[in-house]
Amino acid sequence: MNDFQAIADRVEIEALRGEFTDAAMMRDRPRLASLFTPDGALRMPNIPAEQVGREEIRAGGERLQSQWDFFVQTTHPGTILLDGDTATGRAYIQELARTLDGRQGLNYAVYHDRYQRTAEGWRFAERVYEVRYLDTSPLAGTAPHTAQGSGTNPADATATAALAASFADPASAERLERVAAALRAGGFAAEILDDAAAARARIKDLIPEGAGVLTGASETLRLSGIDEDINAGGRYDAIRPRVLAMDRATGADEIRRLVTGPEFVVNSVAAVTETGSLVLASGSGSQLPANAGGAAHAVWIVGAQKVVPDLSTALRRVEEHALPLENARAQAVYGMPSAVNRLLILNAEPRPGRGTVLLLREAIGY
Repeated sequence: MNDFQAIADRVEIEALRGEFTDAAMMRDRPRLASLFTPDGALRMPNIPAEQVGREEIRAGGERLQSQWDFFVQTTHPGTILLDGDTATGRAYIQELARTLDGRQGLNYAVYHDRYQRTAEGWRFAERVYEVRYLDTSPLAGTAPHTAQGSGTNPADATATAALAASFADPASAERLERVAAALRAGGFAAEILDDAAAARARIKDLIPEGAGVLTGASETLRLSGIDEDINAGGRYDAIRPRVLAMDRATGADEIRRLVTGPEFVVNSVAAVTETGSLVLASGSGSQLPANAGGAAHAVWIVGAQKVVPDLSTALRRVEEHALPLENARAQAVYGMPSAVNRLLILNAEPRPGRGTVLLLREAIGY
């Protein structure tokens, strides 16, 4: 092999490794799979995962990227040893990643490669991923999401669809336990129940008969039957029916007094974080004072799909998932759009025992 051919081969192999990183960053899995020989293999023992053949590499990569909140890979050139129509080499990488379920970290790794000259040019015969350093400390930064899905890259739409799906999927038992522990550490009482029926029964234990109770405008309460139990069951002094029957102009002061300081408020939330924060959103803000502290006692019923890793993801869930659904409901019921004009974030409960969070293992509401 002459020197010119060796130089050309090295340049092409280095371009192949660069193409791999670009395809991963652009979430273009068909292109990434095409960089392997038909029987090529991508092995990642640390994950663990192993894909053999282009179709497995494409499908496995799409499953992996559907879990990402963000992913950044930087590749540094390593050695290339040529041997006719085959070669071996190494590339060194640094990665930052956070998944939609909150796992995150920084790692440094090595790709151990085998390359094969083909009619299509140099291709990977095998890539073996070896992690040399892993730091799972919380990442301080965030990825901008405002333009996600607005470009022409089909992968953007895939990422947006995956994100929407994640906001509708129930959290695992492990994540619910993590949320409950964080809430308790912040002064909330937290219970994990199987379903809405269990929450419906638990409400009767938590709120004594005859108590004054305000319910929030919540699909979770409506779908579970809790709204009907409280406002039409006759067991409690239900505040919402009284407010709805009052004249908005002449009774404005009385309405504010009733909804601001009830004995109990029962509501849901738009999101709950694994760090123990509750996030409520409102168009008018009328129901927020009672939740914030005006009510002597508060009970929040939270479907498992509302669990998110942190506050930044919670706010995205409000805007990207809950608001569109609430907007559609408001248009159908009131003939007018909804909006997030007020946000309430409860990071802790300074009066331990005042607030109780009933975390459900099932998804309900939005």
